Amino acid sequence: MDGAMLARRGAVIFVAIAGTAAVLEMSREKAPEPSPMRTVEVERDPLRDEQRRCQQLGEAAAQDAACLKVWAQTRDRFLGRPASIEGR
Repeated sequence: MDGAMLARRGAVIFVAIAGTAAVLEMSREKAPEPSPMRTVEVERDPLRDEQRRCQQLGEAAAQDAACLKVWAQTRDRFLGRPASIEGR
């Protein structure tokens, strides 16, 4: 074998290896980039704090006047203010 033939075979093998490496790299799944973290400042809701307090009271909350008021406010917030009966 002469030097030119050896150089051609080496070049063909090099191209084959480089092509295989390129195909493998392109077929590899890339991990998604993590999204940047943001801190969100949440306002304290006094009604929610009272709801938590009443929840921790358990059955005793049914006798607690403050909890009854909190539950009425919660219903009003969720269902909307009841219509006035006098306005009919």
